[in-house]
Amino acid sequence: MPARNGSVLTDVAAYYETRIKEHGQTPAGVDWNSSHGQIIRFDQLLKLVDSSRIYSITDIGCGYGALADHVLHLGHDVHYIGVDVSQSMIAAGRSRHPLNDRVNFQIGTSPNDATDYAVASGIFNVRLDRSDDEWLTHMVSTLDVMNKIATRGFAFNCLTSYSDEERMRPDLYYANPLDLFDLCKRRFSPQVALHHDYGLYEFTIIVRKS
Repeated sequence: MPARNGSVLTDVAAYYETRIKEHGQTPAGVDWNSSHGQIIRFDQLLKLVDSSRIYSITDIGCGYGALADHVLHLGHDVHYIGVDVSQSMIAAGRSRHPLNDRVNFQIGTSPNDATDYAVASGIFNVRLDRSDDEWLTHMVSTLDVMNKIATRGFAFNCLTSYSDEERMRPDLYYANPLDLFDLCKRRFSPQVALHHDYGLYEFTIIVRKS
C-alpha cells in the first residue's frame, strides 16, 4: 500500500493488538460479536472460490486465522496465506497451524506471492478517528492491492450505510454498497456481485476476473 496509509495501519494494528490481548483467539479478539456471525461472513466470502478443485487464497487482515480453520473444516483442498499488520495476530495464527505446510502466515499488508483469490473480512469496519474521505482512500488502496495479488478474483465485506441510524457507532465505517459496487465494476471487473441479504447489517462484494 502507499506510504500515506502507514499511520492508518499503525493505529489499526495497535487497536487489534489490544483486542486479542483482552479476548484471546476468539471472535471478540478480532472485534466480532459471535462465532455464528463470523461463520456467516466466511461463507459469503467463500462464494468467490471454486472449491471443487485445489486453490490458493490470501486472507488480508487474517487475525488469528479463523478462516483457515473454517476452510480446512469444510474439507477444501487449499493453500492458505494469512496476512496481518498485527504481530500478535500472526503469532496466534502460526500457533494454531504449526505443522501444516499449506497454511502460512505473513506480517504485512500483502503476500509474497500472488494467489488465486484474496478475501478481507471486517478490515474496513473500524476506522477509529479517521474521516470518511481518509478511510475510503485507505479502502480503495487496499482493494487495489487485492486486485493485484488475486489472479481469479477477490471478495470483501463492509458494514452497510443502510444500518439503523440509532445503532451506528462513530468509530465504525458504514459504506454505501451501491457506491462500492459501482467502483468495483468500473475499476476492476465487469463481473461483480453484491450480496446484502444474509441477515447482518453489512454486505459482501465479490469481484471475479475473466
